[in-house]
Amino acid sequence: MTDIHAHADTAPDSFDESVAEPAALLSGKDFWSTREGTGIRSMVLTDGPHGVRRQGGEADHLGLNQSLPATCFPPGAGIASSWDPALMREVGNALGREARALGVDVLLGPAINIKRSPLGGRTFEYLSEDPRLTGALAVEYVRGVQSAGVGTSVKHFAVNNQETDRMRTSAEVDARTLREIYLPAFERVVKEASPTSVMSAYNAINGVFSSENRWLLTELLREEWGFDGLVVSDWGAIKDRADALAAGLDLEMPGTGDAGTEAILQAVRDGRLEQSVVEASVERLRTLAERTAPSEDATEIDLDAHHRLARRAAAASIVLLRNENETLPLRAGQRVAVVGELAVAPQYQGGGSSHVNPTRVDLPLDELRVALGDEHVVYAAGYSRTPAEDGAGLLPEARATAASADVTVVFVGLYEQDQSEGFDREHIDLPASHVALIDAVADVAKKTVVVLSNGGVVTLEPWHDRVDAIVEGWALGQAVGSAIADVLTGAVNPSGRLAETIPLALADTPAFLNFPGEQEMVRYGEGVFVGYRYYTSVDRAVRYPFGHGLSYTTFSVEGFEIEADGADAATARVTVRNTGERVGSEVVQLYIAPAPSAVRRPARELGAFAKVALEPGESTTVSFALERRAFAHWDARGARWWVDPGTYRVELGRSATDIVTARELSLAGDVERPAALSLESTVKEWFGHAVVGPVLMQNMLANATAEQQAAAEANANALKMVDSMPMGQFARFPGVEIPEEALEQLIALSVSAAAPAAAGSVA
Repeated sequence: MTDIHAHADTAPDSFDESVAEPAALLSGKDFWSTREGTGIRSMVLTDGPHGVRRQGGEADHLGLNQSLPATCFPPGAGIASSWDPALMREVGNALGREARALGVDVLLGPAINIKRSPLGGRTFEYLSEDPRLTGALAVEYVRGVQSAGVGTSVKHFAVNNQETDRMRTSAEVDARTLREIYLPAFERVVKEASPTSVMSAYNAINGVFSSENRWLLTELLREEWGFDGLVVSDWGAIKDRADALAAGLDLEMPGTGDAGTEAILQAVRDGRLEQSVVEASVERLRTLAERTAPSEDATEIDLDAHHRLARRAAAASIVLLRNENETLPLRAGQRVAVVGELAVAPQYQGGGSSHVNPTRVDLPLDELRVALGDEHVVYAAGYSRTPAEDGAGLLPEARATAASADVTVVFVGLYEQDQSEGFDREHIDLPASHVALIDAVADVAKKTVVVLSNGGVVTLEPWHDRVDAIVEGWALGQAVGSAIADVLTGAVNPSGRLAETIPLALADTPAFLNFPGEQEMVRYGEGVFVGYRYYTSVDRAVRYPFGHGLSYTTFSVEGFEIEADGADAATARVTVRNTGERVGSEVVQLYIAPAPSAVRRPARELGAFAKVALEPGESTTVSFALERRAFAHWDARGARWWVDPGTYRVELGRSATDIVTARELSLAGDVERPAALSLESTVKEWFGHAVVGPVLMQNMLANATAEQQAAAEANANALKMVDSMPMGQFARFPGVEIPEEALEQLIALSVSAAAPAAAGSVA
């Protein structure tokens, strides 16, 4: 690292001391606000993503100190399971309105990193293991927040998939995996929603820290994707302020006194940093201030309405995993036992910088009593949050309570100390006392319903088969109690679908052997095979697949058709009908199985989806535009997106493994002229060349003896032994001996054949 304090007296003659004031604007004033000057107002930036964490007093970045009350909407793990972009936009708008009312200019969200491993400490904030679902939801979040005049900061850019050693770890990821898995959601948000800012991540990518990564922040984000907003650091992420600014990071947060400013000025004096770079960043800061300037109209917030929205969003996010013999919904007049301390002290968010101080919290037990009647609901704790109070002492009462009821609802899950920013989980087990309660209840209950409250995936083994129904509640925000009661009683028909796979065991997960890495480096050895892409490709059984979710009604599909739109896109249509007796919503999922390819591709990938609400007997036709990228893979050698020509299989599924029907689709795809050859090109490349190959083979056979030709025909695999040998070496082999002049002529022929590609190459 260059010493920015050296050579202070050797400034170039062109250095203008007037740059000092603008440079000072590029470091925060304090923990949450920017400086003002040169006509730019001070702005307040604060956490999201699922609620406004506006701290009025002492500030911190880890949720240690109390913040002003705000609506706590479902965190990412919850609301992503709604598969509902329109709902996401509503929530975003409400967040923006509350941010404005609380004097916040930029809400730090959405958090859209891919869920690589269920152990990730911040998976409760992130949305999905799939970039297409993540991107679609994040676009509407940004549009919603910014429609209220408040800025967003899409985070954490990029490849921020763990908390272990997050300030030092380098994520070692190949180009194709970056492009297909970890970057597309960011790309989509930037191109479709124009976020006001992007937040760089703590970690390094392939040895270069995100905050000082010019390829990431300038070449990719600005030049390739066209981002014109501000780049802000994650809090305390910058290693070298001048390097970060040169790479494209505009604003350092939080404030570091004058240290950041001095580092910038010294770098300009030393000629290590152009003054124009400082000026460009200041202009981006000015644009942000103008885009988020408060209007003169007072912002009035209806917190009751926002709580109702939080309740609706939470109910839409609940996933009904299992429902044997129609155990749910609960019926009027049933005696219902509620057991588990989480029913009276719910866990509805994770820990760390996104921790929200809610305006209220609905308790599941209270809401079930309201819905079913006090006289029909009994309660027993079953376990205690305090380890010292746990043990068999609370189980006898829970067992007796369950035995006396028609249905027992067991509330279990994870606590905030189990899932938080700053550390990763070590396993995916429920607390032992919670599992003991499930077992005790299942021994005596007539019917057992398990309700999960967890920000990250937990294993359902070994108790899964012992219970009648399982409700995945994730982290549902402050309306957790009323939303769960709505779904359990049937007031709301569950419509959530898993945005991440629930495996049978942690060892089954694709990143198991590589997470969280070692010695300040983590290898993304699973490549593009993340989540369901891995499980479906290797035919590995899971407990519940990506996209799974049950309903209290039934749906059918008909008239599924697909037609090509040119060489590399298509349109799909399908009619969906509610064939049951309840109002319900179906998530229509389209998956694409690839055509034969030169690279190894997942068995299927999500290509499009839509959520539709239908009355009993009602039907609707859904149309999907499958654009080029739905079929493409990243061609690392050519540094471009590539659509293989051939036959694709477009699949209509209820999940990533439950495929209802499918259609074949032929696409012309991308066709490239043969590449120019050299003596370093392999024998396989020479003989496989569309133009040179036939000529080479013809000449070799023409010059061969009858015996050699017969031997070649008898052993068709002979050339495979030398497939990887450079032609320059092969041509000198005894018995081969291709003249140098002939090779030069063939190379010229290959160059001539490749020439048109320069004008018509595929981007």
